[in-house]
Amino acid sequence: MRDRLTCVEDAIVLCHLGVPRIAPEDWSLTIDGLAAAPRTLTFAELLRFPKAEVTGVHQCAGSPLAPAEPTQRVCNVKWGGVRLADLLAACGASTAASYIWSTGADFGEFGGVKVEAYVKDLPIERVTADVLVAYEMNDAPLAPEHGFPARLVVPGFYGTNSVKWLTRLTLAAARAGGPFTTRWYNDPVRDGDGRDGQQTVPVWSIAPQSVIVEPAPGAALERSRSTEVWGWAWADGGVGAVDVSVDGVTWQPAVLEAVQGRAWQRFIMSWTPGRSGDAKLASRATSKNGEMQPASGWRNAIYAVPVTLV
Repeated sequence: MRDRLTCVEDAIVLCHLGVPRIAPEDWSLTIDGLAAAPRTLTFAELLRFPKAEVTGVHQCAGSPLAPAEPTQRVCNVKWGGVRLADLLAACGASTAASYIWSTGADFGEFGGVKVEAYVKDLPIERVTADVLVAYEMNDAPLAPEHGFPARLVVPGFYGTNSVKWLTRLTLAAARAGGPFTTRWYNDPVRDGDGRDGQQTVPVWSIAPQSVIVEPAPGAALERSRSTEVWGWAWADGGVGAVDVSVDGVTWQPAVLEAVQGRAWQRFIMSWTPGRSGDAKLASRATSKNGEMQPASGWRNAIYAVPVTLV
């Protein structure tokens, strides 16, 4: 977590249905549905499109079987590939299309349900931003575990939406009907008292979150010496503020670097404990649109770092 760009060896690997092993010459991508000119691309043909690069946060949404469990599976990586907007322009996407279904080569069983293929969807208006069909990660070809030969990358959305081993993109008027869009990865809309309602929203945009990198959990800090408390914060659309607590009650604003594309943002605060004993440090991010990281009870809950003051 200390590096701004996460090396591939340290990047998260989450797979619902195993890891397909596909040779580039055996791979193809079909683009169909509400398109004037559906087509199937080989890997060599994909590489002929202009290359684009996006550096951004890549975060797991956690298990869809336990959406309220806090998770810190996150990294910040550089993707290289083809803009999805360029591919759709070549196929003549219809104005009747509201969603894009993305299908991976992986299949099997998850949560006791047999799945013929991993299928997700995203709203088509998202494509005009920086969605990629990526074939590189940190300037190197994708590893099999990260989706080789090519995968979808939806910056700002949780990783579950960035389908690996991508084989098909379908333009459609409605959302996809598979279990990963209907049964799982839909959050209940909570009322003003924090209770779950009947309506749900797709697990798409990354909620505001932060993590303290230094001091590390269990560190011994000198009470009379100034300590730099720093870490990373991120959210779809960027983070507008980060506050740090050293007592679990009060919060102080940290210095936060400006939003830079889709990458995480560094925050820092100087602190001189002035006392001995135990302490818990915590950070709280607020997104650009005013959404605040919750204290508990959800995947982006506040993360506390216990330290000892000597």
